[in-house]
Amino acid sequence: MIPNNPDAKFRAGASTESHEPIRFAGSDLGAQRHICAFFHSSDEAYRVMLPFIKDGFDCGHKSFHVIDPNLRNEHLQRLASGGIDVAPAEQSGQFELRNWGDTYLRDGCFDKDRMIDLVQEMLEAGRQQGFVLTRVVAHMEWAEERPNATDRTCMFDDLVEYETRLNYIWPLYRDAVICVYDLAKFGGHIVIDVLRTHPMVLIGGVIQENPFFQPPDEFLQELRERRATRTH
Repeated sequence: MIPNNPDAKFRAGASTESHEPIRFAGSDLGAQRHICAFFHSSDEAYRVMLPFIKDGFDCGHKSFHVIDPNLRNEHLQRLASGGIDVAPAEQSGQFELRNWGDTYLRDGCFDKDRMIDLVQEMLEAGRQQGFVLTRVVAHMEWAEERPNATDRTCMFDDLVEYETRLNYIWPLYRDAVICVYDLAKFGGHIVIDVLRTHPMVLIGGVIQENPFFQPPDEFLQELRERRATRTH
């Protein structure tokens, strides 16, 4: 059963004490910090993302990045080109770099419930380490790596359910998550669904409140109806 409200464990230990501003793409983020960022290329993505990442390192926030395992070296090189000294940040625990196999595709499959638990654990771990805020950058192209159309349909349903359920968790925190989507790798219908699960959107280098955002209760109901239709 899909919960319509945050579990009690999502409330436990959550803190909204920090009101530190976070600047992203030329604007200060408000209370809504679950953001989808659409890009047409890696160069465009890093041009926008690096100042946000660098600012987090400079002000002592924790950085948690999830990337394609094949692009680990490139990611580290991009961070270095932005003036980020990665080695001491990793040693201190300020920087944590994970790949898809450690997170979304653990054991080779995507388990949305397990991933929700991991997000909660990651945010709480940042606090326990003494960091006021955590900035998460998650590259989402893993969802396009399914072997056939049937698997992709199920994967995309699980992906958008996961994204919309994050909206029960994120308001309990002041941390920021940027879900990075490469427009060259996702079909239009997936982009539209992803768009509807994020209260903030960045496209064309401009961040704004998302007029297409749909509250999670409504979106989860729509997903249930879709799945029921497919089984008949």
